[in-house]
Amino acid sequence: MAEQYTPKDFKSNQEIRWCPGCGDHGIINSVQKAMAELGYPKESWAVISGIGCSSRFPYYMNTYGFHTIHGRAAAIASGAKSANPKLNILQISGDGDALAIGGNHFIHAIRRNIDITTLVFNNEIYGLTKGQYSPTTKLGTKTKTSPYGTIETPFNPGELVIGAQGKFFARTLDMNINLSAEVIEAGVRHKGTAVVEILQNCVIFADGAHAAITDKEMKEERQLILRHGEPMVFGKNKDKGIMFDMKAGKLKVVEIGKDGITLDDIMVHDAHSVNPSIHWMLVHMKAPEYPVALGVIRDVEGTTYNDALEAQIEDVKAKSSIRCVEDLLNSGDVWEVK
Repeated sequence: MAEQYTPKDFKSNQEIRWCPGCGDHGIINSVQKAMAELGYPKESWAVISGIGCSSRFPYYMNTYGFHTIHGRAAAIASGAKSANPKLNILQISGDGDALAIGGNHFIHAIRRNIDITTLVFNNEIYGLTKGQYSPTTKLGTKTKTSPYGTIETPFNPGELVIGAQGKFFARTLDMNINLSAEVIEAGVRHKGTAVVEILQNCVIFADGAHAAITDKEMKEERQLILRHGEPMVFGKNKDKGIMFDMKAGKLKVVEIGKDGITLDDIMVHDAHSVNPSIHWMLVHMKAPEYPVALGVIRDVEGTTYNDALEAQIEDVKAKSSIRCVEDLLNSGDVWEVK
């Protein structure tokens, strides 16, 4: 039976020291809302972070927590889950922490399908170290380390997840607390590695990085909120949708009611499709040509590392002739010293 909690139960007594207006404030509210709604015992939660503005998260949570080292949150989270499978682990990382120095751990945690939920705060900048460009900074952006504009093609986190054989990927916005809580809940319930990319605004060093889809005048025309089993419809008047162009082999935006197109012609989102082709196309949609896909994009079942590890341990134990310490000490080559 689920416990009865409120978001306040997960707030620590520490003063939050993120900049006023930082998107992290919205994210922590979403996380605490999700935790309360899930109703898992408070002592079952562990919040593990790396280094960065986002990684102060454990201090502000009334749960178990571990502020680790740069890029190594996934490694620590993997070890904690393997040692104690009953933990519900949230790994907190920024785009630099997760995808630059932590990129190796990120993709291998996904490949192994460790049962953890990873939240990637993507503000497209290094905030804590004062404004260097990150692996997700848009091409051509001027920053302190790219004064003439970046010349590197950025990572797409969703593409990385799918490429690493990921089973769960969702995307949300820092300011949409209800949607964020919804996808975080889905990620925690998912058995295996769940990655949630949160498009987050850094008001100091990358203000407006996501303005193309968050601007009040345009957001309804540039945000596609996906839910499994529902048609891919968006727009202020819900009069636009996504179809698959068989001839071009890609997704296209259409207007419902124009050229004979009806709601029945619009694609229905299948988050549970094992084939990742459409999911890959969805994570690549960019404004203004397309709306940006938000919500749970991919959610499929797979064998978790943790289940496989436990099964292997039980199998070895069942076949082993060693049942106690005495058996161990008397196994192998034994000499009697007189």
